[in-house]
Amino acid sequence: MNGEPLSALCTPALVVDVDKVKRNAQRMIDSYQKLGVQLRPHMKTHKTLECADIMTGGSRRCIVVSTLAEACFYADHGYDDILYAYSVPFDKVERCAALSERLELFQILLDHPDALEKLRKRPLKDGRQWHVWLKLDCGNGRAGALHSDPAAFILARAIAETEGVQLTGVYAHCGNTYNCRGEEQIQAVAQETTSLTVQFVEKLKAVGITCKSSIGSTPSCSHPIKDMALLSEVHPGNYVFYDVQQSVIGSCSLEDVAVRVLTRVIGHCPHRNQLLVDCGWSGLSLDGAGKLPTGYAVIEGHPNLKLLSMTQEHGRVEPISGELDYSKYPLGSLLTLIPYHSCATAVMHPVYHVHSEGRLLGTWTPTRGW
Repeated sequence: MNGEPLSALCTPALVVDVDKVKRNAQRMIDSYQKLGVQLRPHMKTHKTLECADIMTGGSRRCIVVSTLAEACFYADHGYDDILYAYSVPFDKVERCAALSERLELFQILLDHPDALEKLRKRPLKDGRQWHVWLKLDCGNGRAGALHSDPAAFILARAIAETEGVQLTGVYAHCGNTYNCRGEEQIQAVAQETTSLTVQFVEKLKAVGITCKSSIGSTPSCSHPIKDMALLSEVHPGNYVFYDVQQSVIGSCSLEDVAVRVLTRVIGHCPHRNQLLVDCGWSGLSLDGAGKLPTGYAVIEGHPNLKLLSMTQEHGRVEPISGELDYSKYPLGSLLTLIPYHSCATAVMHPVYHVHSEGRLLGTWTPTRGW
């Protein structure tokens, strides 16, 4: 199908504008080269080799993953310096050990003394060390040892002092930027997370422990603050695709969003003033419910249309106001959905159709599972 228009695809189909992907990736690379900070891009949004190569500039080094399946996938394809940024699950310690013994650098993350004890009881072969980042909660309220809790500092020291284990760094995800609206709010959260992380690392330095620092989220990294230059690394991921959510937050413009889901009109329902389309939640995800005036997505080029609801394989579309002119939407006609959340949408698709200026170039196949 290479060279054919997007309309040649069967729907629903996830399409990726490779030119926008490259622009988004290069913009982030340039931003952090200027700051002198290592960019460690997160693979969780796309989970493909091709996109990873674009994000790493072809180096196949220095990435973040969210699942062990991703870690193994990238390791199997020549990637190294991989950080598994998920509080180490006890059922996967042995598989983490295998990667640590196989790669030049495989790094894990923990936030509890019991996890450290698991590592201590499973020493690595050939004198290798576990490379561990302490996950710090600096206000995000998800995983991580709370930055202000003395137990977090005690745990950091314990990691550094445990035989066979190295405290590589302190890692904070500023996902609380997802509650922001506009650059000023985003940068305020980024400033707080950066300051708290750097202060924690300085406290460790004062007792003779030197380690790296890393913060990240697409909103915070899309609008870097000056003090991010004090960090060792940043770890954004969604930016390579972006989505409607990021445009609402203020991370990007809608024009920066590199992904769309194509769907076809399969039914006219004048008794409900609705169209039926062939994309349900199995092709778009229900994430974003109630957050947009246009429903679950933005319907490109049709500002008066709303994706009202979805079942597994059907979507209901209706006008925001007025009556539908069904002559404008004949059966089989294409609609283009800009997803609210590209990570949640991409995971629904076994293949991505890649294009440049509307002409198909090929496909990317993501890894799946945990």
